[in-house]
Amino acid sequence: MHVERRPSSRPRAYRRRRPAWVYWARRGVLAGLAVLLVATAWSIVGALGAPGDDGASVKLAEWGRDHGLGPVVTLAETIQYKISPPATGGSPDASVLASGAAEANGAVAHAGTTAVPLHAPLTTPVSPGLAGEGVFVPAVTTKAGPLVQVTYVRPDTVHTSYLTGVAWMSHTLRFVLHPGFQDPGTAGMSQPSQIEPAQYPGLVASFNGGFKLKDAQGGYYDHGKTVGALTNGAASFVVYKDGHATVGTWGADVSMTPDVAYVRQNLQPLISGGTVAANLDANVQGNWGTTVGGGYAVWRSGIGVTATGDLVFAGGDALSVSSLADILKRAGAVTAMQLDINKAWVSYMWYTHSSNHVTPHKMGDFQRPADRYFNPTSRDFVAVYAP
Repeated sequence: MHVERRPSSRPRAYRRRRPAWVYWARRGVLAGLAVLLVATAWSIVGALGAPGDDGASVKLAEWGRDHGLGPVVTLAETIQYKISPPATGGSPDASVLASGAAEANGAVAHAGTTAVPLHAPLTTPVSPGLAGEGVFVPAVTTKAGPLVQVTYVRPDTVHTSYLTGVAWMSHTLRFVLHPGFQDPGTAGMSQPSQIEPAQYPGLVASFNGGFKLKDAQGGYYDHGKTVGALTNGAASFVVYKDGHATVGTWGADVSMTPDVAYVRQNLQPLISGGTVAANLDANVQGNWGTTVGGGYAVWRSGIGVTATGDLVFAGGDALSVSSLADILKRAGAVTAMQLDINKAWVSYMWYTHSSNHVTPHKMGDFQRPADRYFNPTSRDFVAVYAP
């Protein structure tokens, strides 16, 4: 049976056509996103391919901080710090202290010297001290005596399984500030971003510089070239044209004069006029660095000057700002400043020479290789030479 269907009285629904501009706007947004993704990927590839021995994780973290992702990087570091905080209690590697004690007992006399004057042993933060703890041993010695001496101490009464390295450097040494190829950059600088082979003769030590300049709250100066701004009140490592160096507060202890060769500023002083700053445990993240979320006990380093003009460096893991300042003061610093922090940046090496070959030695078990400054480096550092 055939049934005739009547046409529906409902109007046919027509699909409404979007304006052309919506189509092209969507295409433009997608194209923009594609360009952004390609540019970001290219930028990351470029960062990962940068010279030097910065690891991939370090390069990615630095790329993130430089591209507005600092809070994300800091959050990741904070989570990692909370998952794996520094150990408390325990004992340090006794072999490090034992070898130091043996050297102190057996390496007092050197060719051409009748007696080697060693820095007085440090009063250790943890009492009683262990055998060899706080006892300086010669690292680099000439006929004039030990120009570089090193020792180790536990940082505080909590983190007793760690050792902080302390290096004493004679005021007669010559200091040279090298820029990093990324920070502050080498354009217009007097030095390259590495120690060149021609600079090996006389090399006795090297150590890391400070924070990236955008975070350092101060400037960088090299023979008339300034990056950032030299800031009054900033803790300052100053090298003069005769090569000697000091640490002071800019505008008070030290200032620009015709004989200044280099200046590296970083934060505010840890110690000034022999007095430890009162705010070391206040606003740690804002005052002393956001790396690792402002965690108290992390890899830190610092440099100070003694009353006789000698330099003392301290660096190691599980250091709070207060414990770093305390150790520098125990080493005789009357003025001192924090340098860089984070296990990727802290380092101190001394060098020995034989048959036209230079051998670097690490003070402490830091992350980087001992020859790190023989290759282009992204951050500034200091090289130290014999008189």
